[in-house]
Amino acid sequence: MLPIIPHPRIDDPAHVKGVRTVATVEFSKGIIVVLAGLGVFSMRHRDIWGVAESLLEFFHVNPHHHYVGVFIDLVSRVSDVRLWKIATVASVYVILRFVEAYGLWYVRPWAEWLAFASGAVYVPFEAADLFHRPTWFRVLVITVNLLIVLYMLMLRLEAARKHGAARHSAQSR
Repeated sequence: MLPIIPHPRIDDPAHVKGVRTVATVEFSKGIIVVLAGLGVFSMRHRDIWGVAESLLEFFHVNPHHHYVGVFIDLVSRVSDVRLWKIATVASVYVILRFVEAYGLWYVRPWAEWLAFASGAVYVPFEAADLFHRPTWFRVLVITVNLLIVLYMLMLRLEAARKHGAARHSAQSR
């Protein structure tokens, strides 16, 4: 039978505050994807092209703008099958974000590792995107993501160092 290892109590208010801030960011990302997903999913069995035209007209968007062309291209390729694929990927993403946010809120080490790993996965893609199409928004996204990744790594390395020191202290007694 495996021994039950109690969850280490985190008494450092700065650690709890920092991790809960990251939890709030991750939860917010999940909520944004849920809302976007509901908006996209509500489009099934509708005249998507008519909805897209209404949106462009409502926002007084220049139809010759590059991003409008990208938007129109996406709309023209939407089908019910594609919507289900998008919904599936969005669901997995949202579940991951909510599980991560829950674990971070309760300052679980596994959640800190998950936040580090899930954030680090995006860095190369965000960097490439920033390199090819630099905008202030992309700079903000990669900066926030890198700060979270580095913060989580720092917390986990610090915890490993403290655990090693405690183990060494217990062995030398």
